[in-house]
Amino acid sequence: MLELEDLRVAYGEILALRGITLRVGEGEIVALLGNNGAGKTTTLKTISGLLRPAGGAIRLAGEPLAGVPPHAIAARGVAHVPEGRRVFARLSVEDNLALGAYARRGRGHADDLDRVFALFPHLRERRDQLAGTLSGGEQQMLAIARGLMSRPRILLLDEPSMGLAPLVVEQIFETIREINRGGTTVLLVEQNATMALEIAARAYVLEGGAIALQGSAQDLRADEGVRRAYLGAP
Repeated sequence: MLELEDLRVAYGEILALRGITLRVGEGEIVALLGNNGAGKTTTLKTISGLLRPAGGAIRLAGEPLAGVPPHAIAARGVAHVPEGRRVFARLSVEDNLALGAYARRGRGHADDLDRVFALFPHLRERRDQLAGTLSGGEQQMLAIARGLMSRPRILLLDEPSMGLAPLVVEQIFETIREINRGGTTVLLVEQNATMALEIAARAYVLEGGAIALQGSAQDLRADEGVRRAYLGAP
């Protein structure tokens, strides 16, 4: 479904992505792992059109995305849930969700609300509450739910567990599984490699803007270097 080929991205004179090639098949959860500064967030921002590549190709179902404006990329079925949640703090939960469906001009809006409220029952209870007054975990749920309101073909998730309590992290990851079981493809950027590799089919490890390792989640969990660097093994 999604393919990156020899993708290069620069911040001024600094090359942040140095020719990465990866693919995400339809219906998969694929994890993108790496330390801070490895290029994970840059990758997602480039896919969603927030950054322009210096070279290489991005394709969704064979159609090029490089150079396409962000709103048009979203309309093609790419939903980006950014690091740090980025909810509209002064709007209600329901208004945040309505903005997620804006590009669809309200078609099937009620059905989509029912779907995300089924996934996130806490949001139904707080539908009239200002988003800025929600807990961190609830704001993360809202950010994911807002992405789902666009009915994406692929969901780009950037650090969904950041700053959350362990119990909330488990809830978030179980919901990501449920979203995927419902037919949505997921590209997951995540510092919590243990949790990411539990739900992903495959994974890529970025180091210094290049892909250092790739393979099935099972194989990477067993890799000694991955275990030492990302899974807390001695």
